[in-house]
Amino acid sequence: MPMTPVPAELLALAGEHVEFTGPAGRIGGYLAGPSPATGMPAAAPLLLLHSMNASGAAAEMRPLFEHARQTRPVLAIDFPGFGISERSDRAYTPRLMTDAVHQATAWLRQRQGGVPVDALALSLSCEFLARAAVEQPGAYRRLALVSPTGFRGRTLRYAPAGGSVGPPWLLRLLKGPGWGEALFRGLTRPGVIRYFLERTWGSKQIDEALWRYDVITTRQPGAHHAPLHFLGAVLFSTDVNALYEQLQHPVWMTHGTRGDFTDYRGKHTVENRSNWRIQVYRDTGALMYFEQPAAFCADLDRFLL
Repeated sequence: MPMTPVPAELLALAGEHVEFTGPAGRIGGYLAGPSPATGMPAAAPLLLLHSMNASGAAAEMRPLFEHARQTRPVLAIDFPGFGISERSDRAYTPRLMTDAVHQATAWLRQRQGGVPVDALALSLSCEFLARAAVEQPGAYRRLALVSPTGFRGRTLRYAPAGGSVGPPWLLRLLKGPGWGEALFRGLTRPGVIRYFLERTWGSKQIDEALWRYDVITTRQPGAHHAPLHFLGAVLFSTDVNALYEQLQHPVWMTHGTRGDFTDYRGKHTVENRSNWRIQVYRDTGALMYFEQPAAFCADLDRFLL
């Protein structure tokens, strides 16, 4: 089946454009790795998962993608509703996003001889990765969780599996009879995107290339569907802390100390577990690998040995 044409401006990463279809629909992504001509034995394949927000996309993974491709096969995907993946009008749920992780993992493993993969997720996508690893533990080797959701304050989530935090009425209100797309357009004006990136960084020194891509990706047809589900808290799982505590894999959790994503008081639930290691990057925001790329990538490499 021919691949879906993608405008050049929407290609976020300098890798091979790939796509695959399954239960989560059509997923697009980027694949790269060391050339066989180097004779270098490749490390375990790595799956990179971007965050959920109004402009989420694999572009958020750029420093990690460029670093990892030198030593290992690496796949960075766009989740359903974002980037170069399918942006149809459908229900965007934790189940759909977890199925997307399963779909990407299976595709990458098939390309790499069936070996377990390492995976790194950012913010809310950590919840989807955790669920996928609990459901199919043999598919994964090591898990890196960057600025994960689910540890804020004392409000931890141990409700029965399968639920979403957001009440159904809120999503209905956000979508409205025709005003949902207008709301999204207001939230993704260039100046507003910059404002939210500055809050994520905790600084005005954001990555300008990411800002430019965010402006582009939010102008695409269907770009509002998945973000409205995010704004309605539909993508947040009611049982995420139970999921984190079920993980048996080596887990490396990292977070920064600036910006909106610095409340991790709930990490006490996992910090004494033998398979968890928690590392704090001082004076960085939530995407610390943009600000301290050499230090972060060196730490990631040590974890993934």
